[in-house]
Amino acid sequence: MNRIQVWDPAVRVFHWSVVLAFAANALVIDDDSKLHQWVGYFVVGLVLLRILWGFVGSRYARFASFPPSVSGARQQAADMLSGRRDAHAGHTPLGALMIYNLLLALLVVGVSGWLMTTDAFWGVEWPEELHEIAVSWTEISVLVHILAVLYESHRTGVNLPGAMVRGYKDMPPG
Repeated sequence: MNRIQVWDPAVRVFHWSVVLAFAANALVIDDDSKLHQWVGYFVVGLVLLRILWGFVGSRYARFASFPPSVSGARQQAADMLSGRRDAHAGHTPLGALMIYNLLLALLVVGVSGWLMTTDAFWGVEWPEELHEIAVSWTEISVLVHILAVLYESHRTGVNLPGAMVRGYKDMPPG
């Protein structure tokens, strides 16, 4: 196995901070509390910092290292179906699509939540409905993400959760 540094501290702190904050807001903190709002603002702030880091960060943190690619996602799906094990140093094509999905979904959750607190949308239903749909979409996406990470770890032999903790991946040769 070849050990390579993949996830820098900023990416790892972002990831686990969003995990904890989103889980707290979804599962523990009262939806009507000020704490819920502040944790939501914190998540939006983290996402905005991550977007910035996607342009100026380390090699594998940069969006240029994992552009959205339908053809790449198709190839990865074909590899999965055929049993080919093509391990990726950074995000896989399907993983990249999930990352973009989650970043956008978290922004929609945050902006729609904020809209619910403004006078301009007081008593208007659609911001709350959008917020609820976006939260549900994000929760489903998180579950799919976790299952995909576990599946890909098993399929490729690369410990993906461990890499997000330690920052490096032990990659098979070649």
